[in-house]
Amino acid sequence: MSLLNSFRITALLEGVSYILLLFIATPIKYFGDDPTYVKLLGMPHGILFLAYVVLAIMVWQELKWNTKTLIIVLLASIIPFGTFYIEKKYLKNKAS
Repeated sequence: MSLLNSFRITALLEGVSYILLLFIATPIKYFGDDPTYVKLLGMPHGILFLAYVVLAIMVWQELKWNTKTLIIVLLASIIPFGTFYIEKKYLKNKAS
């Protein structure tokens, strides 16, 4: 599997885990008084987030992105749906 494909998959999983954590697990924790889902999703999301950052830096070097692009890609990981934007804007037409 290429580095770019690994990054794409990680970005997708990180984005989905973030959305589940923010919009499902956290409301259940605070409105339903049940922290179970945050505990279940928190660690996998954290690992995916770290993998996303590391892979983003590696892809930045491989694709020779400028620093501004790297910053946008990294900031996208903390914005809901941001990693999906990165796929569409920066990765969609790149060769695997």
